[in-house]
Amino acid sequence: MPKQNLGLNTICTHIGEIKDEQFKGSVSPIYLSSSYEFLDVDVKRYPRYFNTPNQEYLSKKIAALEYTDAAMIFGSGMAAISHMFFAFLQKGDHLVVQNTLYGGTVNFIKEEFPKYGIEYTFTNGYKVEDFEAAIQDNTRLIHIESPSNPLLTVTDIKAIAKLGKTKGIFTSIDNTFASPVNQNPIDLGINMVMHSATKYFGGHSDICAGAVASSKENIERIWNVSKNLGGSLSDMTVWMLERSMKTLGLRVKAQTKNAMKLAKWLNKHPKVLRVYYPGLKSHPEHKLAKSQMKGFGAMLSFELIHDLDSEQFQNELKLIKSSMSLAGIESTVLSPHLTSHALLSPAEREAVGISDQLIRFSVGIEAFKDLKHDIAQAIAVLD
Repeated sequence: MPKQNLGLNTICTHIGEIKDEQFKGSVSPIYLSSSYEFLDVDVKRYPRYFNTPNQEYLSKKIAALEYTDAAMIFGSGMAAISHMFFAFLQKGDHLVVQNTLYGGTVNFIKEEFPKYGIEYTFTNGYKVEDFEAAIQDNTRLIHIESPSNPLLTVTDIKAIAKLGKTKGIFTSIDNTFASPVNQNPIDLGINMVMHSATKYFGGHSDICAGAVASSKENIERIWNVSKNLGGSLSDMTVWMLERSMKTLGLRVKAQTKNAMKLAKWLNKHPKVLRVYYPGLKSHPEHKLAKSQMKGFGAMLSFELIHDLDSEQFQNELKLIKSSMSLAGIESTVLSPHLTSHALLSPAEREAVGISDQLIRFSVGIEAFKDLKHDIAQAIAVLD
């Protein structure tokens, strides 16, 4: 049966598992060896070559979830995106990149690209016209993030893919916030999809990993760079990630349902100035999000009114945790200006709409009424 015809939870549970032929265990065995036979074998395996048994089979699960021919896993999301960039960009090439983007990616581009003679342009917005205006004769890659971190802007994925195809330019997307549960960019024409697998793929706040999914040809191109850079993942972590991904569909759907309820409630709260969530009809790109997403995701952001201290608010939360990362089964919050976008200057943050009052909310699987009560009581303390 073609992988695309399998149900989401079936793919999560069964694709990419290693059968225990010796003892018939119900979960994939772990292969911790860092040294493998090289004579009379079909595959010469080595951890840095991203092809140990656990690495190889987990990549099959990721590829199946994103409807691609192949995938690779890395030691972090930044390893995944940097390897992808370096595989498709060289000295003299130009990157067009969305301005509403994860701060770590922005910092990487600004600090590292000049060292290698790679040019780049950040768009003035996230509409297709903004990308087209930034294209140059030497543009080789267009990179987007939708929904974006942390303002949940939504970019027209199909339009960007069409633009890239028309101009002969590769396209890539950071699909971390949506996850394959809520969005499959390959179906919309994008060439490459990357994830911080630390987030929804891992889902339990105990794994650091990254992934890229694409055609076999594109993954081979990335592999040729990655085997030299050495950003592979330990097989123990790979095994933990494969185990966690079995419940990906169940977790993300529950989190997405909670996020929709909380966004609607926060949007009506008198002490909340603004809510950023594509599932709200008031979101500027709500119709677009509805057309290209299966669900609106479990991430949202909101701004408290200026009379309330955003940091004190987070300190007053009893159930919801303040945390540097996101997408665990537990609900967490953070201030982007102190964490994900701290490396940007105040002027740069202001330019992309990130205020000191902005709070990014990663919604977990807790009962909606408990999350609602925790936020209400924290606001009440400050009011």
